[in-house]
Amino acid sequence: MTDVTGWTINDWLSAYRNQTLTPREALTALRNQLNPHDPCWIAIASDDQLNTQITDIERRAAAGETMPLAGVPFVVKDNIDVAGFATTAACPAFSYTPHEDATAVALLRRAGAVVLAKTNLDQFATGLNGTRSPYGAVPNSFNPAYISGGSSSGSAVTVARGLVPFSLGTDTAGSGRVPAGFNNIIGLKPTKGRFSTKGVVPACRSLDCVSVFALTLDDAATVAGVLQQFDVNDAFSRAAKPATAFAATPRLGIPSITEWYGDSQAEAAWQQHLNDLHKLGAELVELDFTPMQTLARMLYERSFVAERDAATKDFFADHRDDVHPVVRSIIENAKGFTATDAWQDEYRRAQLAREIQQIITGVDALVVPTAPRLPTTEAVLADPVGVNSQLGLWTNFVNLADLSALSLPGAFRADGLPAGITLIADAWQDDALIAFGQQWLQQLQLPLGATQKAFVPATANSKIPAGFFRLAVVGAHLTGMPLNVQLQERHARFVETTHTANNYRLYALPDTVPPKPGLRRVSDAAEFSEGLIVELWDVPIEHIGSFVALIPAPLGIGTLTLRDGREVKGFICEGDALAGAKDITTLGGWRAYIQSLKK
Repeated sequence: MTDVTGWTINDWLSAYRNQTLTPREALTALRNQLNPHDPCWIAIASDDQLNTQITDIERRAAAGETMPLAGVPFVVKDNIDVAGFATTAACPAFSYTPHEDATAVALLRRAGAVVLAKTNLDQFATGLNGTRSPYGAVPNSFNPAYISGGSSSGSAVTVARGLVPFSLGTDTAGSGRVPAGFNNIIGLKPTKGRFSTKGVVPACRSLDCVSVFALTLDDAATVAGVLQQFDVNDAFSRAAKPATAFAATPRLGIPSITEWYGDSQAEAAWQQHLNDLHKLGAELVELDFTPMQTLARMLYERSFVAERDAATKDFFADHRDDVHPVVRSIIENAKGFTATDAWQDEYRRAQLAREIQQIITGVDALVVPTAPRLPTTEAVLADPVGVNSQLGLWTNFVNLADLSALSLPGAFRADGLPAGITLIADAWQDDALIAFGQQWLQQLQLPLGATQKAFVPATANSKIPAGFFRLAVVGAHLTGMPLNVQLQERHARFVETTHTANNYRLYALPDTVPPKPGLRRVSDAAEFSEGLIVELWDVPIEHIGSFVALIPAPLGIGTLTLRDGREVKGFICEGDALAGAKDITTLGGWRAYIQSLKK
């Protein structure tokens, strides 16, 4: 069979479209390659479980049903229900077999995706290290002497190894971010309530999020688009709100004081990350993270731990000895708090959350190391609670403060291990984080996960995802510009920054509010031979009509030729409107012109 290691969602769909593979042969062969003794797995799909799913998508395809993820494999953390698979939460005595999928799984299967396996985790999703499971510790995908991170250990490592293009995890205190950072993959921690948690074994139900791991941001965004649906059957589900764009020169808040717990390799990587952010044109603002760290400590040190006791109370009463000793000790800490403590802690949480949200209003996002250190498994086992607490330094506060977060790969450490960064912003800024994350990854061009598969820039992969319309923007709709919000409101996805061919001129149109440019094709090469800077965005087809309706004369949508020869739709201007307009072609783009006005 064709080697599918490191395939993205688009790779899988392309192979099916080109008829080089069929879902039945490809998924059966892939499932047969999975080693049941691999600690990533708690359960691998049986013949019947796999065949039932494949037969269903074959039937639906024959009926002409549209399935955007038809035949794409994924795996699911084993605290999320998949009908017909046992759910264990990494505790065999807790095991039960659900009759229906968790909402998140149901949405993905409705889109045609196929569950290959259930993955290992820190028991009851309690831990950030990936060692607290009777099914074995999941090793780091780069060096087995180091931890994988948790609690979503198996879900992260299987993606990093390229076995599947994406997986589902959960994130209460960092479980969807820390293992992403330790394995060089994407970890999308959505705004609380954006994805339904119905059918998820709760850790702290009011804080839990279903999270997404992927090799690429495009894949993470695609999965998020499927999962983002209000669920009336989930009391914590919320209707999504549009994101706002980063400023043209994004202001990013970084910790004024960082703690590395002796990991000099992690510290050096962070300094490289700061340099890389500067290269992207970001303004870095040092902030006092005392409110964040105070709130982070409350998650396990105060009465919030009682929510974990509430999630397991009935089981725990009869099965105390079946619970991992470290997990058991954490849950039993809840017994020391009263209802009065809980309310006092909630008042304190609300006050700290308000302080954090006020701090965030001064920046586009926070940027932090995903974790302050990457320890060995031996170090974690020697001090399981202490080291685990250190790992949550930059993650534990996020859900308590109702924030969105995105864990991204970053420059590798000198010892060859991954060192990621995490973007954090207010609730519902998920898409804005993804748009900036695309620029970050295009600059670094890191290999995908642990596969050594090369990063493929968008310029080398011009395939437009099904259901989207690719649009080139040149002026006020650029990232951070005043009208970019119109793209964000329509859940458009940033693709890349690129250039037009060299036979275009750019003009500043007079008397436009906000200021707008006019782009004109000419017969000969313009003075600026590199072409003019444009951004490509993928707009959902169902929203393109409402977007075009907002475009005022003399602007319109036409066909643009890019420097690499591709043709895309983009903004053009009526020729008559350019009389009296200022030719700004030599500046190379609209952003440079706006900067020149400020000077």
